[in-house]
Amino acid sequence: MKLLTKANRQSLPALGSTDGQGMEAIAHVKFFTPWAGWTWYATEFSPEDGIFFGLVIGFERELGEFALAELESATGPGGVPLVERDRYFSPTKLSQL
Repeated sequence: MKLLTKANRQSLPALGSTDGQGMEAIAHVKFFTPWAGWTWYATEFSPEDGIFFGLVIGFERELGEFALAELESATGPGGVPLVERDRYFSPTKLSQL
């Protein structure tokens, strides 16, 4: 599965464009690990360097940056990708997640 489609790229605002919105920013893309309980909700994206900003739910719940390259490179035994994109996710305010 391709983690970030052309349509996803077009829907994501530029990195820094939702500054100040906090939990009222809209998550446009959801990534998750089915077995590890981590989830990334992307609200912004910089196509030049592949950096997202959004909500990360893992050991803690926090707003921050994460990299497309890191999500794509996370693999398990036999090279199986660990991170997937939720193909059925609809844009949602972070406060509603």
